[in-house]
Amino acid sequence: MRRHEDHDHAGEGVEEHDRGLSYDLPVLARRRMIRLMAGAGLAAVPLVGCSADGEPSATASSGSPAASSASGGATGSGDAAGAECATIPEETAGPFPGDGSNGVNVLKESGVVRSDITRSFGNSAGGTAEGVPLRVTLTVVDAASGCGTPKKGAAVYVWQADRAGDYSLYSQGVTDENYLRGVQETDDKGQVTFTSIFPGCYPGRWPHVHFEVYGSLGDATAATAITNTSQLAFPKDVCDVVYGTAGYEGSVPNLARLTLESDMVFRDGYDHQMAAVTGSPSAGYTATLTVAV
Repeated sequence: MRRHEDHDHAGEGVEEHDRGLSYDLPVLARRRMIRLMAGAGLAAVPLVGCSADGEPSATASSGSPAASSASGGATGSGDAAGAECATIPEETAGPFPGDGSNGVNVLKESGVVRSDITRSFGNSAGGTAEGVPLRVTLTVVDAASGCGTPKKGAAVYVWQADRAGDYSLYSQGVTDENYLRGVQETDDKGQVTFTSIFPGCYPGRWPHVHFEVYGSLGDATAATAITNTSQLAFPKDVCDVVYGTAGYEGSVPNLARLTLESDMVFRDGYDHQMAAVTGSPSAGYTATLTVAV
């Protein structure tokens, strides 16, 4: 059963995040099983390269997930040499998925299949999400093969908050927009790349990007047969740099009150969800993550 976050975001207050043992137990139990399997040496995950596509890199985040600090230190899952191959953790779609499971359904609209998600499309208000440029590349692989086989012909739907921490279609002031949402089919390498902006940090949640994996593009645009729902996390050192730029001022105090270990989604483990990130505010950032399904 898919879970939904019980929270609001910037400008709308924060609700109780801990929904009790019955809410957290299924995911926690599954993750403990994954770690037990990993401890038995049952699988291995490949390296995930991170590329700035030729852009100058003023900052870079890398290192072993095991070296991540309690304050959310810089790390990238793509740098976890020798880590286990494990299915991407199943997470909440949140209260703003736009996939038809919570009211609004953007997946059936013409134009949702796209790589540049910075602009609204179709009959929306036609706005553009402003912020530090970000390219997100997800590589979908088959966990049963030891993460060595790319999932060609799958589909990925991504959505995220804008610079102010608001979600199109749902948040006050942007209900007529549908930017920062898009679908793509994976290529021969199992990859999709989205052009976006770095998301803001709203109260109660670590900076992240939501995504759903579907077996095919047809399934995605029919908003049916989701195979995996998860979230990508960003390293703290990168967030600190980005949130020092104009337009992200509200994210600074919100991030200061959080750690990855206190976040309601990532607190039970984020090794397989932490993106490898390179770039700078001026050149933009590239975030990469391998998604085993």
